[in-house]
Amino acid sequence: MAKKQFKAESKKLLDLMINSIYTNREIFLRELISNCSDAIDKRHFMSLTDSKMAAEFSITLVPDKAARTLAITDNGCGMNKSEMENNLGTIAKSGTLEFKENQKTDENLIGQFGVGFYSAFMVADKVTVISLKAGETQAYKWESEGADGYTVTECEKAEAGTEITLHLKADDEDCEYGDFLDDYRLTNLIKKYSDYIRYPIKLGDKTLNSMVPLWRKRKSEVKPEEYAQFYKDKFYDFRDPAKVFSAQVEGNINYSMLAFVPEKAPYDYHTREYKKGLSLYSGGVLIMEKCSDLLPDYLGFFKGLIDSADISLNISRELLQKDRQLRAIATSLEKKLRGELSKWLKSDREGYEKMFAEFGNSLKLGAYDNFGAKKDDIKDLLLFKTSDDKLATFAEYVSRMKEGQDNIYYASGASVEAIKALPQVEMFLEKGYEILCLFDAIDEFVIKVIENYDGKKFVSVADKNAAAVTDEQKAELEKKSGDSEKLLAKMKEILAGKVKDVRLTARLKSAAACITSDSEISLEMERVLKAMPGSAGISADRVLEINPDHSAFVKMGELDLSGEKFADYTNALYNAALLQENLAVDDSAALAALLVKLL
Repeated sequence: MAKKQFKAESKKLLDLMINSIYTNREIFLRELISNCSDAIDKRHFMSLTDSKMAAEFSITLVPDKAARTLAITDNGCGMNKSEMENNLGTIAKSGTLEFKENQKTDENLIGQFGVGFYSAFMVADKVTVISLKAGETQAYKWESEGADGYTVTECEKAEAGTEITLHLKADDEDCEYGDFLDDYRLTNLIKKYSDYIRYPIKLGDKTLNSMVPLWRKRKSEVKPEEYAQFYKDKFYDFRDPAKVFSAQVEGNINYSMLAFVPEKAPYDYHTREYKKGLSLYSGGVLIMEKCSDLLPDYLGFFKGLIDSADISLNISRELLQKDRQLRAIATSLEKKLRGELSKWLKSDREGYEKMFAEFGNSLKLGAYDNFGAKKDDIKDLLLFKTSDDKLATFAEYVSRMKEGQDNIYYASGASVEAIKALPQVEMFLEKGYEILCLFDAIDEFVIKVIENYDGKKFVSVADKNAAAVTDEQKAELEKKSGDSEKLLAKMKEILAGKVKDVRLTARLKSAAACITSDSEISLEMERVLKAMPGSAGISADRVLEINPDHSAFVKMGELDLSGEKFADYTNALYNAALLQENLAVDDSAALAALLVKLL
């Protein structure tokens, strides 16, 4: 019989389909299995009104290593001659889409663009399709070796349905095509891409797919150990997940969600190599293993999947249109996951705190990112240690504030003990005020961008206006500052280039002095920023604050301001303040020599 030409013409177009749209050869099996599933769906739909169409539906794989062929058979609706020519002879002509439009059915039919079939030519140099349309008696054979054309001839077939036989290409340096005849490889590909096709996919006597997705079952039907095993198998973790969230979400767009929080952060979580994203399914068929667009970075620690029949695909199932459906799912999912985290915080505090120890910095970064655009959505999920050595939310801190306390006070340091030892903190602790303890590099930046909580402003204990002093104390401090004007000026001269100012303070109790900042950049922020590339010139405006009632200051008032001993005392006091703040001294050897000299 004379060979017919593809209506979409030319080898160039078919080559484009094979080599450009589909880049991952192994997806050919997913595409052909999905076509088989669609064909069975159509026949199943027709059987609802015509009992003769009913059957025990299945899809069968038959590899033949000797003949180097792979046959994929279904007992779906089948095709007659004209349907073969229309559906297989025209690239991008989809019988599935046409059926869906004509029947006005809500059946979840995947193959809507008519190009998945041609992925077979990625692995085969010849494709044979034998099909008998359900309800008819004459079968037909479609055969093609590629873009040069195809033939359609009459043939024999006992049962309705379609059999696709791939004559695999010879192995080459790019691909071992013969591997697609291996039972183990076929089993893995079905598990990876088509595990949730609703009809059994058989290889010999074995059914390869589980058919019913775990996420479509009612929560009451799934045991915790089933979720745990699914997570470990799917995401290659030997530990059980710390938390499982499962939901069927309905609204402007419908989707099923199955999300897991790992017990421990993956080894590469804090590296550039880590790839966030949930697996994306459409009608139980894997579309993308990691769809990064579904998760914002701050929720990137979630593992799991989304399954939605509402996603609009383009001509390749490997690629997604950046359309409103995907954005709508991402927006809904972000809100849903935040809500689940909030419930977890309230229902299982111990479990949530363990999660926060692993992934809390991601949530903090989410609050800080993009100038705090999402801070109001995230701030109630954050935890910080306090001077009571317990983790607290902002709401919990505010609920415990002392009468007359107007601000939320915080301090930075390496530990609770180190923060409580800071000279600026002593006065606040004496008043019974709780201090938020900031340990991580991101913490103070987060606090700065959030600014306030429930009308209570965040204020650093090192802020020059933080200490609540009475008018009487202010007047006394002004008098002492006036009396010590020359002494303070001389100290500032000696410490030129190291501090912006030297002044007396009423904030200190037992300490002789402390270092504070007069700029928006605090001492801790300076430390963080200087560790980053390109941070030259970034520094806090350091101020040496002195306790006028301390014996050290009284002693300095007795010294000759122009003498060497006064300069030594000034430098000793400054370095002592640096050490108390856990800041690096300028010259440790010089400091050691100075201390020996003063002794």
